[in-house]
Amino acid sequence: MATRLNPYLRFDGSAREAMEFYHSVFGGELRMNTFGEFGLQDTPQAEQIMHAQLETDAGYTIMASDTPPGMGYHPGDTITVSLSGDDEVLREYFTKLAEGGKVGTPLEKQMWGDEYGDLTDRFGVRWLVNLVGQG
Repeated sequence: MATRLNPYLRFDGSAREAMEFYHSVFGGELRMNTFGEFGLQDTPQAEQIMHAQLETDAGYTIMASDTPPGMGYHPGDTITVSLSGDDEVLREYFTKLAEGGKVGTPLEKQMWGDEYGDLTDRFGVRWLVNLVGQG
C-alpha cells in the first residue's frame, strides 16, 4: 500500500448523514463504525460515528467522524489531514510534524491493531498518522 493523503472531516453528530450524502454524490464504498462498536455502547454517543471512510469511484478517499466525547467542537476547526499506509516513512513524518507542535496521541498500537498517533503541528494544522498492520 502506498502512502496516502486524505481529508478527515469532523462533525457534531451529523457524520452519518454527511457521509451518506457524499456517498450519493461520489459513489464508491462507504464503511462506518460507531462509538458503541468500540466500547462506548452505554453513552449518548453510542450510535454516532467513530470512523467513516468513503473510497470514491474516482479513486480518492474521504474520512470522517463525529466529535468524540470530551472533545470540543468548533466550526472552522473541523478538518484534519490523515496520512495512512504501511510505509515506515510515516514514523519519520510523524516525528517531523511534531517538532514545535503538540502531540495529542503518541504514535503507538491501538485497539484496532494499527499504530496510530495524532498531533497539531506548529502551524495549527491537525494530522492523523495510521500505520496499517504495525505494532
